[in-house]
Amino acid sequence: MGDRFNRMTDKHQDFVRRQKIFFTGSAAPTGRVNISPRPTDVFRVIGPNTVAYLDYLGSGNETAAHALQLPRMTIMLCAFEGPPRILRLYGTPHIHPKGSDGYATLLADHYDNRAPRNARKIVLLDIDMVQASCGYGVPLFDYVEDRKSLERWADNKSDEELRAFQDEKSRTSIDGFDTGYRDPILQK
Repeated sequence: MGDRFNRMTDKHQDFVRRQKIFFTGSAAPTGRVNISPRPTDVFRVIGPNTVAYLDYLGSGNETAAHALQLPRMTIMLCAFEGPPRILRLYGTPHIHPKGSDGYATLLADHYDNRAPRNARKIVLLDIDMVQASCGYGVPLFDYVEDRKSLERWADNKSDEELRAFQDEKSRTSIDGFDTGYRDPILQK
């Protein structure tokens, strides 16, 4: 079962900062469970019980839909190089859409007020349990570099094309659940 903690220790935080990828897991009371890989350059340790990540526009918006229905989420990080380790962060997600006051505050405080054009929200996780386990079964991989495909895709779109894509892909989950997405330009 691994070791359990009520917060991230300094050692856990150091481990998190050295990883290149993390995975988010969420679910609603019904429907599909969602697991998504994400690059750690968007991940921030805010404190021993709080982390956040900048979320980019993509083909779905499952975490937001699940957070509205059943606010729980797991973030998992695995050591794919170096000593084996798995770290899971369990807690309550809070969705801060682009254009909201929470988004603006988090962006200023933790992202130097910089986000790519295709950023759509910041997800903040209030951690209530940390689990560390051996990771002996995690394979070793060599990190090469982050993919630039999503950035290039967004850079080749006009602002209106990005808004239209987000409007189509961000309003409902694959199970048809509302995600809470509202066009940030129209909210102002």
